[in-house]
Amino acid sequence: MKTNFTPQQLKIPALKRSNEILRSCVHCGFCTATCPTYQVLGDELDSPRGRIYLIKDMLENDRPADARTVRHIDRCLSCLACMTTCPSGVHYMHLVDHARAHIEKTYKRPAMDRLLRWTLSRILPYPGRFRLALLGAKIGRPFRRLLPDARLRAMLEMAPKQIPPVSRNDDPQVFAAQGPRRMRVALMTGCAQKALNTDINDATIRLLRRLGCEVVIARGMGCCGALVHHMGREEESHSAAAANIAAWMAEANGAGLDAVVINTSGCGTTVKDYGHMFRNDPLAEDAARVSALAMDVSELLARLEMPQGAPGKLRVAYHAACSLQHGQQIKTAPKDLLKHAGFEVVEPSDSHLCCGSAGTYNLMQPKISGELKARKVRTLEARAPDVIAAGNIGCMMQIGSGTDIPVVHTVELLDWATGGPKPKALAG
Repeated sequence: MKTNFTPQQLKIPALKRSNEILRSCVHCGFCTATCPTYQVLGDELDSPRGRIYLIKDMLENDRPADARTVRHIDRCLSCLACMTTCPSGVHYMHLVDHARAHIEKTYKRPAMDRLLRWTLSRILPYPGRFRLALLGAKIGRPFRRLLPDARLRAMLEMAPKQIPPVSRNDDPQVFAAQGPRRMRVALMTGCAQKALNTDINDATIRLLRRLGCEVVIARGMGCCGALVHHMGREEESHSAAAANIAAWMAEANGAGLDAVVINTSGCGTTVKDYGHMFRNDPLAEDAARVSALAMDVSELLARLEMPQGAPGKLRVAYHAACSLQHGQQIKTAPKDLLKHAGFEVVEPSDSHLCCGSAGTYNLMQPKISGELKARKVRTLEARAPDVIAAGNIGCMMQIGSGTDIPVVHTVELLDWATGGPKPKALAG
């Protein structure tokens, strides 16, 4: 794609990077075949190619974002299926992130939009506040039909039937390996996950210890910054990321780390991008080191010797989270681990398409998200599974709200297969 940025514009690192990305696009349109919003809406401007044109025009002309551009960028899930499909290697993620930051700086949203986005940014990354919000949503859910805004109704509907008690395993501490120590790893405990489902971190810690890992919950670690990053709030996202970098580097420079393990794939995609986020910052070297240490839990488990022993025949439908299969290009490891453990693994048709969760997307774009959820649930249920497994809490909540089939994290099944307790979703 031909671009016309001025020499002065190209001195700005963000614009220089976006120019490189834009020039790699050849207008082929392969991305439209795998874009969920294009599948649902059928509008060229709701495809990656259409959004790229809008972003190019906005950035090249150095103009404030307009309502039309904002509408179509906001509808993007950042599922990154387009990056998997693109034959030219267009790094759409960095481009749309830049566009969102530009929108945040130059566009004044309607008052309700500003209020909702501010509220989400002040609640979801903080487990304590999120727990209180979930309790409030649970109380208010019977009255949701009275709310005029579909987004407010979606927020009430996301509250789980039961809010789990706080797990003390998420507190800063060190868990010794069982048997000879093979690795020392830091576990990212997440933020929303700690409020929505404490079983995931508990199962991860048990499983890693059983396989010879010393597991560190680093002091000072918090939200990865993804939620506000995808809102274009760069200062807030970089602040959260910097705190994590400091926490993990303190461990790496102290007793040492072999990996930073992440069991929420949406967080993993962001942490692996810290090196890019801080490339022009004094933290660049430390950020790049953290990104190099970051691993999805399935990546680490694939390197360890997993014993076999699934408790009975269980048909598992594996849902591939977009942030895992597209954002991190991890496609086979989770399925291979489940098969090795002795589970029967099946996949839905169109497994490359998003379930519609996408961070806060299901709250901010409930209509499109609902359509994608219905499609995903239909394809999963068509495989007649006993249980659905996924590697991302957002996907688990989204799919679980649309089916009666139990939904668990992949590590819960692997923990169970290697001596841990039966997942509560199955025990119930």
